[in-house]
Amino acid sequence: MTLRPLFATPVYEATLTTNRSFENFNREILEACLMLEAEDQAGRAWSRAHGYGGYTSYASLDDLPQRMSVFADLKTQLDRHAKAFAEGLHFDLQGGRLRLDSLWVNVLKPGAGHSGHIHPHSVISGTAYVAVPPGASALKLEDPRLPLMMAAPPRRADAPEETRAFVYLQPQPGAVYMWESWLRHEVPANKAKTPRVSVSFNYGWR
Repeated sequence: MTLRPLFATPVYEATLTTNRSFENFNREILEACLMLEAEDQAGRAWSRAHGYGGYTSYASLDDLPQRMSVFADLKTQLDRHAKAFAEGLHFDLQGGRLRLDSLWVNVLKPGAGHSGHIHPHSVISGTAYVAVPPGASALKLEDPRLPLMMAAPPRRADAPEETRAFVYLQPQPGAVYMWESWLRHEVPANKAKTPRVSVSFNYGWR
């Protein structure tokens, strides 16, 4: 008997910690994220109005790489990873390339989460993790076939990762995850005693 694993859903995993100056770089990003949380009144207002438990710059600031050099440095690193992921996915970009369309800060307070969603109008999405205190939420990924499974039995508890309906990725500071933007994902409730801080992003095909 042969089982052929078809229609794979790759998730790209990398780390920024291999950079010799990672600790200083990560500390600078964390300070920048917390400064934005303190100063971005529009972002805090949007977060309250849309039930985001904490702060996000998603709808208020669209120029972080131009606004602060540490985000420009992060973009440079993410561009390299996005290129590697696109090659791993065998994308035929037909003379175009993937460009960073948006990059935003997330400061998720204790007890808060982010419900399941996708990122429309993008090709690759992802998150770089800055502060991940003990008990902080994993990234929960959903099998894109789930709505079509109808009467399928559940998987056994010991089922391999690639057969599960949900996969939980537990990041560490410096971790970078990327996935195709149609992949539904969420952040369960943050059980840490302090905020979980990350920077999310989208790439489009231009």
